[in-house]
Amino acid sequence: MLLPRIIPCLLVRNKGLVKTVQFKDAKYLGDPINAVRIFNEKEVDELMVLDIDAASNSAAPDFKMIENLAAECRMPFCYGGGIKTAGQARKIISLGVEKVALSSAAVENPALVSEIAGEVGSQSVVAVIDVKKKMPGGNYEVRTHNGKKSAGKCPLDFARQLESLGVGEIVVNSIDHDGTMNGYDLKLIDKIRQLITVPMTVLGGAGSLDDIGTLIRKYGIIGAAAGSLFVFKGIYRAVLINYPNSAEKDALLEKYYNLSQH
Repeated sequence: MLLPRIIPCLLVRNKGLVKTVQFKDAKYLGDPINAVRIFNEKEVDELMVLDIDAASNSAAPDFKMIENLAAECRMPFCYGGGIKTAGQARKIISLGVEKVALSSAAVENPALVSEIAGEVGSQSVVAVIDVKKKMPGGNYEVRTHNGKKSAGKCPLDFARQLESLGVGEIVVNSIDHDGTMNGYDLKLIDKIRQLITVPMTVLGGAGSLDDIGTLIRKYGIIGAAAGSLFVFKGIYRAVLINYPNSAEKDALLEKYYNLSQH
């Protein structure tokens, strides 16, 4: 039975685990391997790891780090950062990673999506669309290079293009909501969800399990991803890797997804 997925998203910079707010002010949190081990114990649905500086620095994927993470990971694992060729994607999949995520590379070379899908299968290709409002109340736009560069693309049109190119999943990441813990950008999700049919994951803004529940109640089978929620605890944001246990997750799905009817 297909169910909504609750997905921790870990950001990596210089091999260390960090967390940003609106793609800025990265706070160092420790060794990502330790976080993966804890998430193993907590039996998370899926794990996403993004190297946030790879594209900005024109760096290739850190295959050794990826191999180490994949060796520890006991759940489906999605990795993104620095992937620019189908060969790199194929190598990452060979290391034990289930999905590769493209962001800047998909913007700069959309045909790469089809090329990688042909190599590893559409189900293993994820596109991350980083989205920001041009101004309060303005239109949304796609951004790249840690949000610093405008791609000159509308996220709605880009999402449809990605689907036509064979992407297996689209992650919509709100820059404005990143790290704020004030809830997801549901207006943005509304606009994109009705245009695409591929699996969709939402990232940016979750501050509580109720935020995740609200997303699930509204959209059903969807990926609910979060960073701060699963690495911080309390109003002072003490670093604590956490995730709902099986009873908490069942209660969440029963309340918001009406599990008994699915």
